[in-house]
Parts: sequence; structure tokens; C-alpha cells
Amino acid sequence: MNRNTPLSPRPVHEGHRVQSAAQLRARGVSAAQTAAQCLPGGPWQLLLPGVYLLHPGSPTDDDRVRGALLYGGRPPAGARRTVPPQSGHGYGEAMVTGLAALSLYGFGSAPPGIALHRIDVLVPRTRRLRSTRFVQVTRSAALPRPQRRLGVPLAPVERALADAVAVLTDAPTVRRILTEAVRGGHCDPAAVVRELNAAKLLGRAHVVDAVDALLVEGRAVAEGRLYTMVRAHRLPQPLWNVELSLPGGGSLGGVDAYWPQQAVALELGSRSPREEHVVFAAEREHLERLGVTVVRVSPKQLRESTAQLSVVLRTAMMAAEDREPAAYMVVLPR
Repeated sequence: MNRNTPLSPRPVHEGHRVQSAAQLRARGVSAAQTAAQCLPGGPWQLLLPGVYLLHPGSPTDDDRVRGALLYGGRPPAGARRTVPPQSGHGYGEAMVTGLAALSLYGFGSAPPGIALHRIDVLVPRTRRLRSTRFVQVTRSAALPRPQRRLGVPLAPVERALADAVAVLTDAPTVRRILTEAVRGGHCDPAAVVRELNAAKLLGRAHVVDAVDALLVEGRAVAEGRLYTMVRAHRLPQPLWNVELSLPGGGSLGGVDAYWPQQAVALELGSRSPREEHVVFAAEREHLERLGVTVVRVSPKQLRESTAQLSVVLRTAMMAAEDREPAAYMVVLPR
């Protein structure tokens, strides 16, 4: 058989020049024909086990990403062979994570020299795939819902960050990618900290330092959005970043914004996870006993739903007219 003879009525690489063995079989290409096309000097080449590049040249970044997903999405050994849908990608549950995913999300801080030359692929824990060539297999008992960019399934940013940090030992790089995640509006600091904690990475000194910088950055970004929301939705100007206390002493804690006439306080939910559950709950309970309405705002709300949040605040201020006056308290700069 001439290696350049068409093997099916349609171009085999219709849609993409990287195909799995299962996809080739579905198009009528036998294993023997595939092997013949991959002989030295032939038009095809073996990119990864069971994955072929239907081109004799070097694989592009796009080829490597698709190849890694096809490798990660292969049916388990011994599984019943079925013909994949002609329109399907063949990726199964596999998704790109780690530095490669961050690069595909557009992170400028993902080291370009390795981001797409080592592609981490997240698969179910039950898979027995081995890491090979440029593919690093990462297993998870519970896979997150992937995000798609140009048809490529990517782990959510916070999970991709945790998988990237797990293999990085360069402290400045860790700090840059975590800071970019928040500054670029990709995710909330709390979500990143949760993923890092789940991956047991918070015991590494360079990660702890980077997380401290992440929380500072996240707070600065959230405060900026809060100022913009108050101005854009024409809410009354509050007292910013103040400490509340009773006249005889007794601190009631700090709040990010306070409207004294309406006794409405706003607290940004950007503290560390332990403070979120312990400190804030105690402060809110104490303030509400004294007649202050406390509104808790997450960075995600400030990023995605400021109009709805402004309605919540305005409603709380209007409701103050029907409440008993709040206890007198001292307000000081924080």
C-alpha cells in the first residue's frame, strides 16, 4: 500500500491532525494501516501511546495539548470498545491542569519555557495511566467541573494553581502566579487557599509567604471594587475602614464600611479561613445584638454582581427606619 494513498473517503484528520487510535478505527483505518503510515519517512508519527500526529513535522503546542487530552481520555484497559461519536473530542473526563492550564487561561506569569512542554492532565483516581513523554498524569478522587477555553477542558483556576504550586520550588514564581490569579479577577483568594490546603501545600514556607501576599492583594482588589460600587450605584458615602467600640471601651471589631445614620456595617469576606468562621461570626453576632445590620460581602460578589449587592445594601439602609435605634458607639479609623 502506498503510504500517501487516502485511507478513507474523508480526510482522516478532519477537524484536527492529532487523532487517537480509537478515532482512527472509527474512520475505517486499521491498526496495520496506521502502523504503515508511521514507518520512518512516513506522513504520520506516534505522538503518545495510542495517539498519532497525522503530520511529519514537529508537534505544535496545540498538538501537544490535544494529544495529552486524548491520552488521558483513553478508555480504561479492558473496557468495552465502542465507536466514539464523530463529533466527539475523545477526551473523556480528562482535563488540563497545572502550569499548562494557567498558560491556556492567559497567565503571563506561567513560565513559558515549561508550561506547554510538560502538560499536567487531571483524570479520575481509578485510571491506571502512566505519565509519559511530555504528559504528567494527576489523579483525583473527585474531579472538578472543567472550564472550556476554545474547546479545551481546563481545571478551574484555583485547582490549576494548586497543581502548579505542587511542582514549583521557585518562590517568586509561586508568588507571581497567585497574585496574578487575584489581580486578574480569575478567582477569589479564599478559593485558592482552600485548594492549597486540600493539597497539603500550606506547610511549605515559600507557599505560606505567597499566600500572605495573595490575601493582601485580594483585599486591595476587593476594596477598590467596593469603592467603585458605592460611587457607581450612588449609595451614601460610608465611613471607610473603621473600628467600632462602646463608649466605655470594649472593642466591637473593625468593619470595611459603616453607615452610622442607618447603622449598617459592611465586612469584606477576605480574611483567612480560620478568621472567617471564628472572628467574623463573633463580631457580627455582637454588633447585631446592638442593633447594627451587618452585610458580609465576598470578593466574588464584588466581581460579578455589584448591582445586586447595591440593592441589598440600599434595602438594609431603608429598613433602618423601622428598627429600634442602634446603641451609641464610638467610631475610630482602623
